[in-house]
Amino acid sequence: MSKTEKNLAEAFAGESQANRKYLAFAKKAEEEGFKQVAKLFRAAAEAETVHAHNHLRELKGIRTTKENLEEAIGGETYEFQNMYPKMIEDAKAEGNSSALRSFNFANEVEKVHAALYEKAHKYLDDNEEVDYYVCRICGNTVEGEAPDVCPVCGAKKEMFRKVD
Repeated sequence: MSKTEKNLAEAFAGESQANRKYLAFAKKAEEEGFKQVAKLFRAAAEAETVHAHNHLRELKGIRTTKENLEEAIGGETYEFQNMYPKMIEDAKAEGNSSALRSFNFANEVEKVHAALYEKAHKYLDDNEEVDYYVCRICGNTVEGEAPDVCPVCGAKKEMFRKVD
């Protein structure tokens, strides 16, 4: 990998993290009644997304949908088989129960994501439209309809948001 490619990868990661951080900041600003600041954070987050997509495009990181699904399956599988189990063990060893909860939620949901991507890959040519719902507590992602109770975190149906 060339120095420029390394820089693009680093910039992609940084811009991606800034996007998510600014969206979290916007949510907090909204909760505190600072609507204008929340709007600014959302605008900056959108700009960071533009930057991240530009860097990823230059890295040739966006390929065919089939290839993108294959990469997504690999990434999600790595997370639930390797990354999160190690993090879970570290959190247990350190007695950090809130981090443990966060890691456990993510680990369980990455399994769901991998399965959903595998299904989409298998039935790619069918192009059947399905609704997806995401739990705002743990991130669990379901197709069809939101469950009455989230099987990952126990949240009620109202905590699921339909994804357009």
